[in-house]
Amino acid sequence: MTEPETLAANKSEQAGVDGTPLRVTATPAALELIEELRADYGPVMFHQSGGCCDGSSPMCYPVGDFITSDGDVHLGQVGGADFFISRSQFAVWKHTHIILDVVPGRGGMFSLENGREKRFHIRSRLFSAAENEALSGACRI
Repeated sequence: MTEPETLAANKSEQAGVDGTPLRVTATPAALELIEELRADYGPVMFHQSGGCCDGSSPMCYPVGDFITSDGDVHLGQVGGADFFISRSQFAVWKHTHIILDVVPGRGGMFSLENGREKRFHIRSRLFSAAENEALSGACRI
């Protein structure tokens, strides 16, 4: 099975400048939509939903509209936007590289892309044993 073309460009961005694997990256399509939203709303941020109203969709909000807490984990940034996940979700996803992508459809009811006929979507892959070892203690919790 071959990977979708949108993921191929992402391969070179899966490690930080210090070589530590990134927990979250974005496809070119996702980066383009982030820029579109930023042009309309100013700075944005993401929170990976835990499965309530909008299933498990990544939700995009204007910075300041969604307040994070000690119950959230900062995974990193995509396109200059902070990306958070709840601590309970992180316990399940901590061995997973999250790839923010865009697919056709309606966005989450409260997510900024709603009404644009495209929505953010999570793709993922498991980290290798070496990546997991390199990430040990590398996430702000």
